[in-house]
Amino acid sequence: MKLRCFTSLVATMVMASTAGASEIYNKDGNTLSVFGSLVGGHYFSRDNTKNGDNSFVRYGFSGKTYINDKIVGFGLWEHEISLKNVEGNNINNNDKVLLGYAGIKFGNFGSIDYGRNYGILYDVGSWTDVIPGFGGDISLVDNFLSNRSSKVITYRNKNLFGYLNGLDFALQYQGKNDVNKLTGRTLKTANGEGYGVSASYSLNNGLAASVAYVNNKRTAEQSSLDSSVCYDDNVEAYSLGIKYDGKGMYVAAVYGETYNMTPFGSFCDNIVNPERIYGFANKAKNVELVAQYQFDFGLRPSVSYLYSKASDVENGYSNFLKKCVTVGASYIFDKNIYATMDYRINLLNKDSFTNASQICTDDVIALGIAYIF
Repeated sequence: MKLRCFTSLVATMVMASTAGASEIYNKDGNTLSVFGSLVGGHYFSRDNTKNGDNSFVRYGFSGKTYINDKIVGFGLWEHEISLKNVEGNNINNNDKVLLGYAGIKFGNFGSIDYGRNYGILYDVGSWTDVIPGFGGDISLVDNFLSNRSSKVITYRNKNLFGYLNGLDFALQYQGKNDVNKLTGRTLKTANGEGYGVSASYSLNNGLAASVAYVNNKRTAEQSSLDSSVCYDDNVEAYSLGIKYDGKGMYVAAVYGETYNMTPFGSFCDNIVNPERIYGFANKAKNVELVAQYQFDFGLRPSVSYLYSKASDVENGYSNFLKKCVTVGASYIFDKNIYATMDYRINLLNKDSFTNASQICTDDVIALGIAYIF
């Protein structure tokens, strides 16, 4: 399985759609809202695996039930379907549930929920996951608690029990997810039990800082990838973030390190192609910077820099997994229609490591238009 060289098209637009959800039911303290987006997108690249249509539809619902003035039940479900396949063809995970969880909020005491939700590291990683066609490449889906994850219990508290505005924290626990062909979970996306914590503090002037830490067990199959007999059963990671969001400007920076967590190489064709390499880096350093400005007439230009460098002690690797600059812009016609264009300048060169691990080294252009409802 190849490492991602890009993320879902217009991710920020899709995320924004939940904020503008349309209420379709409101009775006896129960509300139900729907949200979604239709995205027509295309990637252009000399790398055939990255070149082609990337259109999809994403939709979902969120609900609340007001038990009393302090206790509120809530739930959310989100689904995505790729539009590039012929009718009746559902391969390569083109039909997927992104999120699905339910919980209860207890006033200033916080909320607790369970299901498929964002991992605690994404509390920091989401700050740079704002580039329309790319972004968030250091937060990988189903990679322990890095991004969207399954079997997670999450506790969140805003404004420190109501005593300090702007100070939020969260606690999270993840249950074990073994390799399972029925669910599509592979060696790359499996995980052992784990936990995570995060905290953020926001000032009234638009400045904010955040930190997150996770610790998971690895499955026996994942640990067996290490050639050393002194391997560590645990996965660890931390992230630090800072951002400014005000006066039309958005600037954010994220730095993080992972241990036995960041995957590289081809996990699915090593038997057919034994020359391929794959595994989890002993250590990876990740940096992502982004800057954007929102003009009054709808234009939002952006620029970002990203690198992820892995160190693998057993095999002597010390290579960049990702290194690129992205420039682009989005244009907001109105609250429902957006257009985007992004050009990712890949700073990696082809070498024996990128060939063996099938890492993208070509530039990619992303074009898209989205209808949000």
